[in-house]
Amino acid sequence: MNPFFTSSLRSHPRGASVVRILTAALQAVEPGQAVQHFAQREGRQFIVAGRAYDLSAINHVRILGVGKAARAMTAPLAVSLADASPRGLLIPKQAFAAPWNGFTVVPGGHPVPDTNSLKAGEDALQLARGLQADDLLICLLSGGGSALMTAPLPGVTLADFQMLTRALLACGARIDEINTSRRHLDLLKGGGLARAAFPAQVISLILSDVVSNPLEAIASGPTAPDPTTRADALAVLKKYDLTASLPAALLAALTSAAETPKPGDALFARVQNLLVGSNFLAAHAALAQASAEGFQPIFLGDDWQGEARQVAQRLCQQLKNTRTNSPVCLVAGGETTVTLRGNGHGGRNQELALAAVNELAGLENILLVALASDGEDGPTDAAGAVVTGETQKRAQAQHLSPDAFLERNDAYSFFDALDDLLKPGPSGTNVNDLIFLFGF
Repeated sequence: MNPFFTSSLRSHPRGASVVRILTAALQAVEPGQAVQHFAQREGRQFIVAGRAYDLSAINHVRILGVGKAARAMTAPLAVSLADASPRGLLIPKQAFAAPWNGFTVVPGGHPVPDTNSLKAGEDALQLARGLQADDLLICLLSGGGSALMTAPLPGVTLADFQMLTRALLACGARIDEINTSRRHLDLLKGGGLARAAFPAQVISLILSDVVSNPLEAIASGPTAPDPTTRADALAVLKKYDLTASLPAALLAALTSAAETPKPGDALFARVQNLLVGSNFLAAHAALAQASAEGFQPIFLGDDWQGEARQVAQRLCQQLKNTRTNSPVCLVAGGETTVTLRGNGHGGRNQELALAAVNELAGLENILLVALASDGEDGPTDAAGAVVTGETQKRAQAQHLSPDAFLERNDAYSFFDALDDLLKPGPSGTNVNDLIFLFGF
């Protein structure tokens, strides 16, 4: 059975339509197809978004795939460039055997970097350093790259980096704020990889998992100029009152380390950064499928941020305020945050869905789906959850209080008991989160 068919969707008369809409969104940002759309081989020419690279004039080709979509993004290029004998490094979240000659696989840790992330960072620097002007480095970047690959500045330890990451995740900092801090403490981030590879030519094909798609924030921008400063990174820590609790070495690095490469730096004249997939694309594929299924499609934007439970209230109100004579499908994209108050199990999409239970209680002919596009919501095996106007009533029948579960951040246990967790497994892509709101 399709893994999207939870209890509520199995029993709903339009459940099959809803599942097809969810599936369309993910298929639209399948990483391999996204890469092939922008990068093609024509004889001895490698064409990337209209820009030609003459393979006859290139000495060495190196390929670096980083992120949850590393394997899928790399696959078409490993095949089309096989006669150039590329060497490659893949840094995914899940381990797998190297699928092509000349490639190695070094999985990293996520969402907090670990010793594997440190090894991956060292290998990435080794791959890039020593390249010459007639060499080509192709980077394939996707969500999760910030944690999967790390190379802390001298004097900053992995433990320091882990403490920073955990503290920022726990206090509800936005991903752009987290990555602002990471960029100024890592040799690879904030244009660091491009600097290490200079003077080689660099192509970076990027699958965005960040709201509004700023290149410096996706995987912390290893090949992109960094518009932020060390002062900006310190301001993030001060905003969340973290300066007193973080290691002194980390704070010292943020006050004394060299700045990251900025827009206008000459090294970026040798770099082509290209966005190949985004939340916007996935959302609009879902809306097109919704229209084909007989729904009136409405796009609510792809820049939703903030506390998951507050975003849930705003989106539910939007659904309640929508007046139409036909079935309606509203789609919103973005990335919410969760400030941890309890020790429960879940993720930001599950928490958003849980906060919607009381908001939608008793309403007829409505349905909400919160979905992590990578198939993994937080440290769980679920991608999100499904809510209807009957969810609260079903919960009460099992003596489950939505408010109590929300208080301890335990959305997973709540929806698991109702068989309304979405468990499609890792999707191989990552373009942030999607929330679908249906009125029938």
